[in-house]
Amino acid sequence: MPEKENVVLLIIDAQFDFCDPNGALFVPGAVQDVERLASLVERSGKRIDHIIVTLDTHHVLDIAHPGFWQDADGKPPVPFTPIGLADVEAGTWQPVFEFDYVKNYLRQLEAQGEFQHFIWPEHCLVGTRGASLAEPLATVLRQWSQREQKNYAAVMKGLHPLAEHFGVFQAQIPVPGSPETGLNRPLLDDLAQYDHIWLAGEARSHCVATSLRQLLHHAPELAKKVTLLTDCTSDVAGLGHLAEPIYAEARDLGLNFTTSSQLSADSTQ
Repeated sequence: MPEKENVVLLIIDAQFDFCDPNGALFVPGAVQDVERLASLVERSGKRIDHIIVTLDTHHVLDIAHPGFWQDADGKPPVPFTPIGLADVEAGTWQPVFEFDYVKNYLRQLEAQGEFQHFIWPEHCLVGTRGASLAEPLATVLRQWSQREQKNYAAVMKGLHPLAEHFGVFQAQIPVPGSPETGLNRPLLDDLAQYDHIWLAGEARSHCVATSLRQLLHHAPELAKKVTLLTDCTSDVAGLGHLAEPIYAEARDLGLNFTTSSQLSADSTQ
């Protein structure tokens, strides 16, 4: 009998604020994504050797939150407002602190060419319900730990207020002197130990896609190990097109695409 191949399940930001209709930044489809993901862990938990969850976690005054910015009248931008370097230089929007740093940040972000700077509703605030794992996944993960005698791991991202942090492996623009915003090489090394990396979570258009882009850039040899669970991830409404080039590149590098139901069926054979 061939030796069992080991599996790690990497769950990106399956949190209340993204996955509950009452959440601050609800992703349409995420309720069903989390239900299917929880069902997968229930049905195929013995096949899964390790589970890693990432937790988007922010302060109130975060570079991507309204309270970080103000117009000439001292009013904050409404959520989903794009802010570029030209807006700051023209005085349309000003950060409430770190003016010079923020200008340079926007300059670097625009040169990077991945995402424009965007203002989101306050979400996943540290210590609040919004930052917690969504149900029923939270309960199922606890049961998995008890049943399999293994703790799942949690990786927090986004706590530095001066950096957008979509991808789990590093911030969009790492902050000098703040290693938590730089490349998380230990996490990549941890994933490399496994034969299969099952990837799911929210949102497909942003945090999942950026995490995948970072993995492909910093550890392209892992691409063929990754399987994206296409029925356990959804896009921020109207922004799915942003990630399509990333998924096309991933497919070319050998990344696998399947559904949680197909994985469950395979595990019973």
